[in-house]
Amino acid sequence: MVSKQTSIINATGLHARPASVFVTEAKKYESTVTIKDVDKGSAPVNAKSIMMILAAGMGSGTKVEIACDGPDEQAALDALVALVDSGFGE
Repeated sequence: MVSKQTSIINATGLHARPASVFVTEAKKYESTVTIKDVDKGSAPVNAKSIMMILAAGMGSGTKVEIACDGPDEQAALDALVALVDSGFGE
């Protein structure tokens, strides 16, 4: 299992469009992928579920931890962290 913390930098946080982009990217990998709000200390949610991500309500500036566990965990982690760090192209 690998994990890394980063912060959501896009102005609107993980709303519908970036959450959809995040889920689409996470589903490309066989590994289990979770994301959690480090600031709130909340439990990790399934990063392959748009409903779970939207329900977590992660806004701009939120520190998150992405964790991946499986055969392609490092590739998944690198891609998802890069996506968050890019601000989802917004």
